[in-house]
Amino acid sequence: MAGNKVFDYVVTLKNPTQKFIDYFSIGTIFVSLFLFIAQFLVGEERRWIHGIGSLLILLLFGLGLYKSFVRKQAVFYSHVLLITGVIWASMPYYPWLSIPFIVMGLLERQAKKNLEIGFDAEQIVFNNFPRKYYGWQDFSNIVLRDNILTLDYADNRLFQRETIDEEGDADEDEFNAYCQARLAAVS
Repeated sequence: MAGNKVFDYVVTLKNPTQKFIDYFSIGTIFVSLFLFIAQFLVGEERRWIHGIGSLLILLLFGLGLYKSFVRKQAVFYSHVLLITGVIWASMPYYPWLSIPFIVMGLLERQAKKNLEIGFDAEQIVFNNFPRKYYGWQDFSNIVLRDNILTLDYADNRLFQRETIDEEGDADEDEFNAYCQARLAAVS
């Protein structure tokens, strides 16, 4: 987790929206690319922006595919989204579409980040934007079983998500014993 704080346990949760964000980004980029190429072919003004921009988008998108399929790395489309936003600003129609593309480009990495929850003797911290801080008294039960983290809030809300199985983590029984001891200490 970011910051200098050292937690007794950090549990990383899978982000179920990563694929949706990728598909949405790819779809909007390709629709934009089609419109940029069409404007390059029929338009008379700023043709070079649409032509060079289209080539740059294709190059960066190809690099993303290479990283995804050959190197098996996570792919972020933030640069492509930002460039697409800049090109939309030069379009003769709907230049306001540059604003959502630039915002999407700036927020993509944060939106695709896996959620981390830090546990220490005083509090439980959700490392999202903005960070959420909870005391142990805010929970009635916390259990990690079969890579599913369940947080049962004292006000009867339930939070349940799949975790990322990371090598070298403490086992579930040790984590559960730690949580039960902390919950017993505050009740």
